[in-house]
Amino acid sequence: MKKNLLVFAIFLLSQFAISQIVINELDCDTPGIDILEFVELKSDTPNFPLDGYVVVFFNGSTNTTTGQGRSYLALDLDGYITDVNGLLLIGSNSVSPLPQLIIPENTIQNGADAVAIYQADDLDFEIPTFAYVDETLIDVLLYQTNDSDGAELIPIFSQFNSNIQIINEGPGNNTNSIQRNSDGSYFVGSPTPRQLNDGSGVVLNGIAITIAQNQYNEGDVFDITFTTEQNVTSNLNFDIILDFGTFNTSDFTGNTSLTIPSGQNTTFTTITLTDDSDDEGDEVLKISYVSLPPEYLVLNSNLQIRVVDNDFSVASFGTPLNPTFGTVTSTQPNGYYDSLDGLSGDPLKQALQDIIANPAIVRAQTYADIVDILKEADQNPANSNQVWLLYTEQGRAKLDYQTSSNNTGKWNREHTFPRSLAGYFSIEADDIADGKNIFWTTKADSLRHGNSDAHGLRAADGPENSIRNNQHYGQYTGPSGNAGSFYGDVARSLLYMEIRYNGLQIVNGFPNVTGQMGDLATLLNWHRNDPPDDFEMNRNNVVYTWQFNRNPFIDEPDLVEYIWGNMVGQVWSKSLSINENSELKVQLYPNPSDGEIFIKGLHSKAMIEIFSIEGKKIKTYHNFKESSLKLNLQTGIYLLKINSDEKKVIKKIVMF
Repeated sequence: MKKNLLVFAIFLLSQFAISQIVINELDCDTPGIDILEFVELKSDTPNFPLDGYVVVFFNGSTNTTTGQGRSYLALDLDGYITDVNGLLLIGSNSVSPLPQLIIPENTIQNGADAVAIYQADDLDFEIPTFAYVDETLIDVLLYQTNDSDGAELIPIFSQFNSNIQIINEGPGNNTNSIQRNSDGSYFVGSPTPRQLNDGSGVVLNGIAITIAQNQYNEGDVFDITFTTEQNVTSNLNFDIILDFGTFNTSDFTGNTSLTIPSGQNTTFTTITLTDDSDDEGDEVLKISYVSLPPEYLVLNSNLQIRVVDNDFSVASFGTPLNPTFGTVTSTQPNGYYDSLDGLSGDPLKQALQDIIANPAIVRAQTYADIVDILKEADQNPANSNQVWLLYTEQGRAKLDYQTSSNNTGKWNREHTFPRSLAGYFSIEADDIADGKNIFWTTKADSLRHGNSDAHGLRAADGPENSIRNNQHYGQYTGPSGNAGSFYGDVARSLLYMEIRYNGLQIVNGFPNVTGQMGDLATLLNWHRNDPPDDFEMNRNNVVYTWQFNRNPFIDEPDLVEYIWGNMVGQVWSKSLSINENSELKVQLYPNPSDGEIFIKGLHSKAMIEIFSIEGKKIKTYHNFKESSLKLNLQTGIYLLKINSDEKKVIKKIVMF
């Protein structure tokens, strides 16, 4: 009998301990891009340790893969303690007062969803885990924003509370939050993060950080000001740190131990950014408190300032808007394309695939590795701290890679052959950036690896990437007023993808068939009129160091005609070559041509000789220095010999 009484007493005590934590307030939707969402927990007693608890968010949509009560986020609360009012705030760094537990912006879904507290571990809710009710469930809130779904959640959680309802926060972009009454019911009102919903409790003295701007150059001097809401009643001594990533104490001078004197409410420190001669790239400093007394409420923290490095380097070659030719040479191994000689048609395509999809040589990297590859391969020739954006034809700081749902001013990874059209996908390991020396073996049938093939991915402006979406080229031609500097690049990227991966094909028109991409006719014209420049050749060289394969249509542009263009069925032979030191670096386009060709890379007067394929000289142009040449030639293949600045080159052209 005593044993039973003891067990019953332990049960009551455990229930009492568990019941101390409830969901006190939820703001699941805020105006704009949802950076101010939060969830607030409340304990019956102040300064309550939350070890052994987990907050779990469940998706109540009708989606049969991710919704119907499956978890999408679990936050372990080990090590966290509620404040003097018994509150723990969970939200992004943009929420004020600053949450004790920081999560990324736009993490909490609008609904219809649920948030629950369990006495468990986050590992018990690996994504996605179906919601359940047992003795570990402490509290749950079902919510929505004028949503019609969420019905699947009610029968699940009615086992916990038979009268449970879905609480409506309001329509999308509302300014409300859902708040708990003392009797366990909920009401909707203006958000009150880190405050008790009834207005009671200890009023803490808030302290805020202010800065004049969020970007400075090396060598600049600026102030950081700290202000409390009320005058302090005794000296407030505190420390701050600015270290973040590669930015450390060697990158600045200034006081980081501060005091707000008794009876006052503000102080500041002056920071001088070190102007060194190292090309470290742009960096970010983050202003954070080391510690504050418990009677002070941090209104904001972790403020970030961009430190622009003025020691960036400029490449020897031009951007795609101001292209150069011949400065960057191919790093292909000797004999890389020798196996193509003497082939035509399908045997030529197969031999090409055997090179660029050779499972004994070629490597596949993760989708996360692509970010690092693009920072190197798409580096802006005019500024080494930036990437060059494909469609908008401009540089953007490498630091501005998109890491949240907000893509404004950010760059991200653009698939030239969209995933939704190609049919490739990611796996969990693709989220790990593990560097050059960790890779997958890959082959022509490894279509999944097309998702992370750097020859098929480019750095692109976030909003413009969204505008392009999964449109075919020809449907999409870039933003208004673009110069078309990316046309040839995307054409050669897509043609590479067809050869590299079985299951992908470039076709005419705008097909709605998985594995097909268009428009071939448009892409052939883009290839002919925008020949490979030094930027593209450098890119090919960089990707080769990661993947151990190359885009052959950058190294040998004429191959395009033998596979898709006007030379289909004819035997391929290696381009005529001259000693590298004496070769004139020019580009001719379009090729094939209907009569007029343009010449890029000719910087001084030249002599141009035209020969038939049999070697008979047909015409000579002396002192030629124009941007284009109009030829009155019959259909056929011709050779152009160009001499300028004591250098020469022989180019093969096709007339139709």
